[in-house]
Amino acid sequence: MRNRILKRLSYLFTGETTSLIMFVFVSYMVNYAYPDLHLYSLFSFWSSFLLLEFLLLQGFIYWFVKWKRLKKENTPAAPIRLIKQLRAIKKWNIAIIIIIPAAFIADYYMWQPSTPQGLTIAAFIYIFAILEYVNYFHIQLSYDNRSDINSLKQSKRFKQSCLSKDFKRLKNLKAKSRNLG
Repeated sequence: MRNRILKRLSYLFTGETTSLIMFVFVSYMVNYAYPDLHLYSLFSFWSSFLLLEFLLLQGFIYWFVKWKRLKKENTPAAPIRLIKQLRAIKKWNIAIIIIIPAAFIADYYMWQPSTPQGLTIAAFIYIFAILEYVNYFHIQLSYDNRSDINSLKQSKRFKQSCLSKDFKRLKNLKAKSRNLG
């Protein structure tokens, strides 16, 4: 069982790492191959892209720390300090998500009357970043193994994300310490 969990955590953090690197490479190639999109000239592209990369970095750190902890301490539980840090970063994520539409509005007005097609790509990246945020911090949207898919079919509802469960664990620990003190 431990080896299966180690393998799963390794798959998750290496997937985040690969995505972090590949998205940079793909964005460069798209910008180079299709300069008429003006991707690198759009505030909306950069803000959405950096949000996505920031979220992927958070995912990488979370899964890597869990993997490392299971390997060294034989527990997959995320350390309380990491959960507190991610809970604080969650507020920043929300603020950034709320602010980004202003970049789209600015780009739209700056590029009038001919809005570049890159704005559409930036919108897709923004939506993908929001889905990643939901997947990490609220409900699991990614079901990439037989066990998860079977669970989804049986329950007919999405599972709570691992990080969300850790936030709940932190909240319960705080409540217990208040009751004891």
